Amino acid sequence: MSDMNNTLDGIHTSGSLEEKAEIYQSGKGNVSGFPSPTLIPLRAPLPTPNAQKIRTTLCKGNRSNTKGEDSIASPVPNPFPELIASTLTPLLYECLLPSTKSSATQLIKVYNEDNTCRAVEVPSDITARDICQLFVLKNHCIDDHSWTLFEHISHLGIERTIEDHESVMEVLSGWGMDTDCRLYFRKNYAKYEFFRKPLDFFPDHMVSISSETNGMVDHSQLIQTFLNSSTCPEIHGHLHAKEQSRKSWKKFYFVLRRSGLYFSNKGTSKEPRHLQFIADFSDSDVYTVLSAKKRHGAPTDYGFCVKSTKGSSGRDMKLLCADDEQTRTCWITAMRLLKYGMELYQNFIQPHQKQKASPMRSISENSLVAMDFSGQKSRVIENPSEAMSVAVEEGLSWRRKSCHRLSGHGSPSTSHSSLLNMALHLGQPWFHGKLSREEAQRIITQQGLIDGMFILRDSQSNPKTFVLSLCHMQKIKHFQIIPVDDDGELFYSLDDDQTRFTDLIQLVEFYQLNRGVLPCKLKHHCARIAL
Repeated sequence: MSDMNNTLDGIHTSGSLEEKAEIYQSGKGNVSGFPSPTLIPLRAPLPTPNAQKIRTTLCKGNRSNTKGEDSIASPVPNPFPELIASTLTPLLYECLLPSTKSSATQLIKVYNEDNTCRAVEVPSDITARDICQLFVLKNHCIDDHSWTLFEHISHLGIERTIEDHESVMEVLSGWGMDTDCRLYFRKNYAKYEFFRKPLDFFPDHMVSISSETNGMVDHSQLIQTFLNSSTCPEIHGHLHAKEQSRKSWKKFYFVLRRSGLYFSNKGTSKEPRHLQFIADFSDSDVYTVLSAKKRHGAPTDYGFCVKSTKGSSGRDMKLLCADDEQTRTCWITAMRLLKYGMELYQNFIQPHQKQKASPMRSISENSLVAMDFSGQKSRVIENPSEAMSVAVEEGLSWRRKSCHRLSGHGSPSTSHSSLLNMALHLGQPWFHGKLSREEAQRIITQQGLIDGMFILRDSQSNPKTFVLSLCHMQKIKHFQIIPVDDDGELFYSLDDDQTRFTDLIQLVEFYQLNRGVLPCKLKHHCARIAL
């Protein structure tokens, strides 16, 4: 397992863009009919009006000092001055600066998880990545490359991730006039996680090397063989399939190859005469089926389907169902890789290439360093672990001082401290208030079943306690947080009073740094934003 992950880490962290393309490029053929998998150079940002004539310099007391032949000011100021221009694509410039619009535009609606929507006017050739960056900027979110655009088809109860390079208008063109289809903007941490931890997504018992390679490819080269046009791992296993025009489901042995998806009509035989063709992915997409048991009578809720890009009715779907989440994730991930191949890897590494080209988001953020003033001389803290520990301690110290300031207004310190501790977590992005267990599982599943995804919420069974919902090994577990009263002072504990915390913020910070009794550290909280 470590060999495979080290191989991918090496590809991801070292070498130029062209060198990384050569790692996977076979020299002939292509992936699923796409152009030869060479990495596409990043486009230069669209120049502002009169960019060749104007040079802007910063001055004291003035916003800017414009010098040039005509000394003409830009008609529209940059609404995001903190961003370096090279990090924005030309299409984002067209969205953010109306005066630069040069192509046909279209009005689209994008929905949030709470079903609020926002209409934006965008160029007709905009991609999913550009729309995500647009909403990140407009909502002042942290761009951690996990924001994703989803295609949600309500009347069929299915949805899928729109890949970063896909044209949004092409997706919209496949929707019927009277269908309830929506674009959703939310996080998906698992979008490219298979590049980092391939063995978590492709268990050994489901993967074999195709006959084209004569079994010469090692399993540590799994992702490379997916992206290489001349080789392909074979995904196989049992799935439930819904019979056409019937409500019944049958279990078959399925095989996924570069040529398409097949099922065997004779046990687990892979002989050509026993394999029946189901679908290819040149003109089809793979979707997750929502509420498969309730809507389609599936044996489990781990449903997915293959649907034609041109069809919008249930007749165009081939419904399938897995026995567990890991099996469903394996099939969906393999189908994405077979359909898009090298383009997925380009999407994965492109944000990191941009960060290398322009690592600063703003001058002020780049100038922030951790300092230690405890000794006679101040010093810069260069160790990241030490800097994190100091930051945590400073936060706890600030909260203790806040309690003391409150206690100086005539009331006992303990009561004010307890009230403050009870309210501190309410404004935190990881706290979701009164949320049911089923809803918490749905949100975590939507934003990516990777280790460390978590939500903190009120307990439904015991109003005075809280629950930590945490994802580990693609399974969601729930841990009760119990308040402990010690002589009028309130504490919180996750491990039967073995470890106490003065508030929930301190508890979350501790388990972000230490696993403790949990199966893994807290890594990503499920975020909700208002568009």
